[in-house]
Formats: sequence, C-alpha cells, structure tokens
Amino acid sequence: MFVAAAGAYVHMVTHFIQAGLLSALGSLILMIWLMATPHSHETEQKRLGLLAGFAFLTGVGLGPALEFCIAVNPSILPTAFMGTAMIFTCFTLSALYARRRSYLFLGGILMSALSLLLLSSLGNVFFGSIWLFQANLYVGLVVMCGFVLFDTQLIIEKAEHGDQDYIWHCIDLFLDFITVFRKLMMILAMNEKDKKKEKK
Repeated sequence: MFVAAAGAYVHMVTHFIQAGLLSALGSLILMIWLMATPHSHETEQKRLGLLAGFAFLTGVGLGPALEFCIAVNPSILPTAFMGTAMIFTCFTLSALYARRRSYLFLGGILMSALSLLLLSSLGNVFFGSIWLFQANLYVGLVVMCGFVLFDTQLIIEKAEHGDQDYIWHCIDLFLDFITVFRKLMMILAMNEKDKKKEKK
C-alpha cells in the first residue's frame, strides 16, 4: 500500500510518470511476469521486486481518480481510505471466523457479476449513461466486498493444501483493496458533486 501511495504521489506531485496506456500496460506485464515466475526461495527477492513494481504502477494508475476527487473535495480521500480499511477489515474477519469453505460457493456468482459489470462498462462507452455508470459503481462495490470474503477463504484453503505463495496471495488482496477504494472514492465524489449542484 505504501508503494502504491508512492506511485500516486509521483503521478500527482512530480508528474515524472503519468497514468496512461504505458503505465497500465506496465502493471499488466509485471503481474503476468510475477504469475509466470515460480515461487521459491531463490526467486523470492525477484518476485518481491515485481510485486513492488506492480503496486507502484497501480498507484500511478490511481492518479487521475485521485486528482478528480481532490478537485471535488480533498476530504474524500481520507474518508474513502478509512471506509475501505473498515470494509476490508470487517469482511476479512468475517471470512476468517466463518465456517471453513462457507464462502467459496461465491466464486462463480462473483465472476459472472464481474463479467456483466465489464460488459456494461464497455456498453456505456457508447451510451454515455450517468445512471448506468453509478449503478456500475454501487454494484461493483458490493461485488468486490464479496471478493474479499471469497479470496480470503480461498487463500486459507490454498495454504492448508501447501500453497505458500504469499506474494501472489498478496496480489489478490491488494487488488481487492484498491478496487474497493477506487469505487468508494468515486461514489463519494459523485455524491459530493451532486450536493454542490443542489446548493447552486
């Protein structure tokens, strides 16, 4: 999270690296490279470096959304971060203390919902509907909360069966956290914008 925050800082303050196609492509390449590199004691440092690079470029990718929220109301950022931390903590604890494997059935439902959200986002490029965009944000937030439950229990099951690849498990939870944060941040920004319009 600190490395991602550094990436966002670089985009917003130094402008040394800007979010765009190259940063998105870079983060995708690093994630695939990390996935393709087997977990072992010899590759641990290399994979940690790839994880740091991925987190940094993901933070850079958050830059435009952060700039938008700061322009609307700077207090949105700490509120969204605290809200995300609380959501993440509550759902993670729920997954940890729930009956073993009780949330694994969510996998198929969540992937189907994610596919529908992706299709609706692509469709909205042509329709340009603000209602569809907002619905996508709210439904997406609920889906990602489900992924926190599912991924936490899946990681526990993998660890129980001898999968000790904590670096890749970290990627799963990191992506869940970042996506929840992004969606919550955009929901708060849109609501704040609507309030300002009503006041005018």
